Amino acid sequence: MNWDDESAPVTTGDGDRLVEAAADGEDRAVEAALRPKDLGEFVGQERVREQLDLVLKAARARGATADHVLLSGAPGLGKTTLSMIIAAEMGAPIRITSGPAIQHAGDLAAILSSLTEGEVLFLDEIHRMSRPAEEMLYMAMEDFRVDVIVGKGPGATAIPLELPPFTLVGATTRAGLLPPPLRDRFGFTGHMEFYAPLELQRVIHRSARLLGVEMEEAGAAEIAGRSRGTPRIANRLLRRVRDYAQVKADGVVTQEIAAQALQVYEVDARGLDRLDRAVLGALLKLFGGGPVGLSTLAVAVGEERETVEEVAEPFLVREGLLARTPRGRVATPAAWAHLGLTPPGQGSTGPGQQGLFDR
Repeated sequence: MNWDDESAPVTTGDGDRLVEAAADGEDRAVEAALRPKDLGEFVGQERVREQLDLVLKAARARGATADHVLLSGAPGLGKTTLSMIIAAEMGAPIRITSGPAIQHAGDLAAILSSLTEGEVLFLDEIHRMSRPAEEMLYMAMEDFRVDVIVGKGPGATAIPLELPPFTLVGATTRAGLLPPPLRDRFGFTGHMEFYAPLELQRVIHRSARLLGVEMEEAGAAEIAGRSRGTPRIANRLLRRVRDYAQVKADGVVTQEIAAQALQVYEVDARGLDRLDRAVLGALLKLFGGGPVGLSTLAVAVGEERETVEEVAEPFLVREGLLARTPRGRVATPAAWAHLGLTPPGQGSTGPGQQGLFDR
């Protein structure tokens, strides 16, 4: 994995950006160090892990390249980590790219033509790849061949280019956007589920050992309960709790220390952060619980529409705090209870109108 070169010279006027880049680089380096290196270390996703283990062992026994693998699920559940484990288990190098980076068929042809035999190509957000590149990928996955078009118009010719056998690992957060011809070419498809609190506690304990953090069981449970079922968030919160414990306490992460630290970082007992509570607060206090349009709600919280829809909404819907309806976003009774507010009574609706909680 290629990280930015933090040793590159930067002018003194870019001091703030240098600090931010260094901090970001440090966080990514820590995340990379915390990644499991093989399937035995990987916590959770028992069904996917068992199925993938069979696929890889069978391929190694045959002395063949592993089948193409499609991993789907929400961000932060371990798709990138599993792709690296696949390469490690097969003893093969890995090439990492993403769908948005491949906007032309020529971009994909350049990557495919430089692969070595058995190499793993990890294609993140594969559903965002351009259509011409996607169509080229069909033949590459099935026949290990691509046709490179030379010239334009009637004089254009297709030059076949043979490719060495390789394994494509595609990752997507929106499997429904993949066209069936592409999805059907994957030999194995695994869907990543959100983690249970006990699984997250195992992730946190493992990461704490690697980071040299003294962790009590209750402290791990407190962090796990606020991690939204996502290992990436659990590891991020663990690092922030570690910082708080080192500065404000004796370095030991207890339940009390974890709760105090996460309060400082504005992560509440259910895992809602500042943006989540801002969305719920605007929906309840400004719009009486809805329904309200997404664009109006985004303006009310001072965020882009896409940020509210892709960052805040999925978790709020999953937690049963917000519902999407044809008329707009609607708060549920649980949202009112979570923020300690009283829902409007039946008398708040106009004549002939049905209130949100009249049913």
